[in-house]
Amino acid sequence: LPRWRLWRWWRRLWRRRCIGPVVTMNIKRITKHLLLTLWQVNRAFPPKTLIAIEKAIKASEATHVGEVRFVVEGALDGTLLFSGQSARERAIDVFSNLRIWDTEHNNGVLIYLLLADRDVEIVADRWIHAKVSPEEWEKICRTMETAFKQEDYEGGVISGIQAVTRHLTKHFPATGIGRNELPDKPVVL
Repeated sequence: LPRWRLWRWWRRLWRRRCIGPVVTMNIKRITKHLLLTLWQVNRAFPPKTLIAIEKAIKASEATHVGEVRFVVEGALDGTLLFSGQSARERAIDVFSNLRIWDTEHNNGVLIYLLLADRDVEIVADRWIHAKVSPEEWEKICRTMETAFKQEDYEGGVISGIQAVTRHLTKHFPATGIGRNELPDKPVVL
């Protein structure tokens, strides 16, 4: 083969290798993430809704020694989006970054919503994860996602918090006055 043909063949192969992962990604998902604005997040979760969620978390933590956090993220930024990060992987990153794992009884629970995908993930710390099956968490997530499809964000989150509370109360009931290790205020990323 002549040299120029080898070079052309190599260049074509290299382009396929570089473009392949981007092309195979879900274009619909990329578009949703790139077009979602902070205004849409604030419309779905206005201050009144965030206050109601905070009150629900405070009421929840009065009945058990666990810690509950709620995080809503509008969309993934470019780096995370184009690397193909799933909502589950992002939820685990947020769980780590917010130090939800760093509780006295290892029973912190993160309820994470990726609004662009309308995907809910629950990440539980070691002790609560050992006592509650992944199927139970998945059931709570699907119930919340059903409410979100009907655009009932406040009701969906509060029902999810109440379902998580039932599990935490069953396995980690309140024993006297417990201290609040993590903030109750919902986080909007």
